[in-house]
Amino acid sequence: MESSSPNAERSGVAPTRQPLVLIVDDNARNLKLARDVLDADGLQTVGASTGAEAIAVAVDRLPDVILLDLRLPDIDGVDVLRELKAHERTAAVPVVAFTVATLGDDEWIRAAGFSGSLEKPIAVRDFPIQVRRYVQSAPA
Repeated sequence: MESSSPNAERSGVAPTRQPLVLIVDDNARNLKLARDVLDADGLQTVGASTGAEAIAVAVDRLPDVILLDLRLPDIDGVDVLRELKAHERTAAVPVVAFTVATLGDDEWIRAAGFSGSLEKPIAVRDFPIQVRRYVQSAPA
């Protein structure tokens, strides 16, 4: 659901599209919290709870950034990343590992092809700022 300003519509100025964030997490509570926090900050969100669903939604909706849990019930997050990078429509979309961090993860996450990582549980206050950094670094 895209948001638009009533004032922009009245003035004849086209409403600006807010960045779309695809959040992939099989934990319903984590997914809801992440979506609620980003929605409240003015970002559009769409969720997926499996790797297959994430790929389908990404190809269809072409998000500005994808937050991808590494442990999904059907497909490993790294395999989802490979499929996204191999697909013409989603190859340039930044994909961020969205996972419980463990010491030393950052090196292999970057080596696997992720744009970076965000830790769960999220820091509600900082989370939108962290996500927007990835949106701003995305190729136009």
